[in-house]
Amino acid sequence: MKRTILIAGLGLIGGSIAKSLMLSQQNYVIGADVNQETLEYAQSNKIIHEACTFDEAVLMADYIILAAPISETIRLLAKLNNTSLTKEVIVSDVSSVKGTIMKAAGELTNERITFIGGHPMAGSHKKGIEAAKSHLFENAIYVLSPSYRSTPKKVEAMQELLMNTKSKFLILQPEEHDEMTGVVSHFPHLIASSLVHQAKKWQNKHPFLPNLAAGGFRDITRIASSNPELWQDIFYHNRTKLSRLLEEWITEMIDIKERIDNNEKTKIIDYLQMAKQYRDGIPEKEKGAIPAFYDLYVDITDQPGALASVVLLLANKNISIKNIEILEIREGITGVLRLSFYTQNTQEKGLEVLINHGYDAMIQD
Repeated sequence: MKRTILIAGLGLIGGSIAKSLMLSQQNYVIGADVNQETLEYAQSNKIIHEACTFDEAVLMADYIILAAPISETIRLLAKLNNTSLTKEVIVSDVSSVKGTIMKAAGELTNERITFIGGHPMAGSHKKGIEAAKSHLFENAIYVLSPSYRSTPKKVEAMQELLMNTKSKFLILQPEEHDEMTGVVSHFPHLIASSLVHQAKKWQNKHPFLPNLAAGGFRDITRIASSNPELWQDIFYHNRTKLSRLLEEWITEMIDIKERIDNNEKTKIIDYLQMAKQYRDGIPEKEKGAIPAFYDLYVDITDQPGALASVVLLLANKNISIKNIEILEIREGITGVLRLSFYTQNTQEKGLEVLINHGYDAMIQD
């Protein structure tokens, strides 16, 4: 039996879910988006079967996935609540903050709606439907937060619908979800932006500073290049958790400052050692809350054709490179060349090919 799914919002996340749903002949995928060009792109590239307005599509849908920013998702939920639906529908979202979404879902009075909160914990540093991939969520954690109206059978139906994402499903309460994503995703975005602001201020005194920032500093602040409007919305809706984390951070930084000012070597070493041990114990091959970077480093000589040889070698093995960067500052990094790949699989294949052809290549832990 065919099931009709509405994806409301065809950006990176909505587009990727749509692509995975299109892999099953059981699904009929309708897309709705405020941007007409996005809808045209989605149809012409067979990411959806049909483009429609939100108001029209909700009357046809068996499932609705709200893949919009958090504030817009709340607005669409209210709109759905006031719609005279002709049949029961399971509704989900993709928001990275669950508390405010589930609060809005708890206020739904339309008995035809069953809401199951969702958060696919994978993404990309590219945005828009052009960057959508059917395998974006493969092996990634996909959090589901059932509402009071959900039944185990309907949660199971939601998981079955999303089967082709090849995600790992995890049931979490909104409160614990928001605390954990606050710690490992939202707060790091804030700190990364803070580090960039600090560097920008010091550039007035040291104009050459951006050149020195081209190595490790760029790595630890990459997430600061994410969509500002999207992240403002996330910060707002998880502001209580973020505020508490900031207070903890400030207290910790004051403590570290005192240790440095007083040259407390043993305490500083202990602090760094504890961080190293915990960080080294974090699973390497799991997709987490922050999009991963699939980089490898290659040591090449500065001579004509050296870069071209690496690129050609990988191309001949059908390995696609996402980005190439020649590193001027290589403190703590082995290799002149950084190659970025779309997936961990292609990263590992690239490493194997390069090593087999005599290159000094490595994946940095």
